Amino acid sequence: MEKGLYTITENREVTNSIYMLTLQSEEKTKCIDGEFVNVTIPGKYLKRPISIMESAPGYVKLLYKVMGEGTSLLSKMNIGENVELLTGLGKGFDASKTQKKALLIGGGMGVAALLSIAKRLSKDKKQCCAILGFGSKKDVILEKEFRDAGAQVIITTIDGTHGMKGLVTNAISTQQPEYDFFYACGPMPMMKAVHDILSTSGEYSLEERMGCGAGFCYGCSIETNHGPKRVCKDGPVFEKEDMLW
Repeated sequence: MEKGLYTITENREVTNSIYMLTLQSEEKTKCIDGEFVNVTIPGKYLKRPISIMESAPGYVKLLYKVMGEGTSLLSKMNIGENVELLTGLGKGFDASKTQKKALLIGGGMGVAALLSIAKRLSKDKKQCCAILGFGSKKDVILEKEFRDAGAQVIITTIDGTHGMKGLVTNAISTQQPEYDFFYACGPMPMMKAVHDILSTSGEYSLEERMGCGAGFCYGCSIETNHGPKRVCKDGPVFEKEDMLW
């Protein structure tokens, strides 16, 4: 875990109260695919945990949705302002577990956490199919970015206004993509629904309310097959075999 000061170089609304935040620092901290950062918002005591969408040494790109007063304040910060980040938080994805082709399953804002692993797999000369689910066309995010990362992309929307009509489970059942490992992130009901229809091992990135975000308060603990685990410290990435679903 490292604390650093980052400068905002981009903070713009992408769609539907979802913002793209790009940060740069002279400190060349490197983040791992699937990790998250804690963002300090001026005037707020609790830091906001946000999944890393893309990173390089000294560079972090985040996607966040305005949900309350803290994220509303964050959305009003300007280019050139500084924010404090805690990096090196959590356990990330393991790209080495994919032999040839991975299946990525994302829902809503959860798709942001999967973009970095898609890029990693491409760099490792491995294929991936990304099935990304949203409520409606207006909610679709990062479709182009996943395609640019080399992924085969299948979009589903509940109302059928973009891509396939239905849920990600419908796309998995009808498209029957080939894969030898999966990575998933999204709403808990979505991940519970895909759990029983996925034929291989895989990794889930869990979304959970956090207090400290660093493993001290145990506020984000969940029950697993190996006893209680903290999402912020022992996760947010857990193996399929860990989950009590």
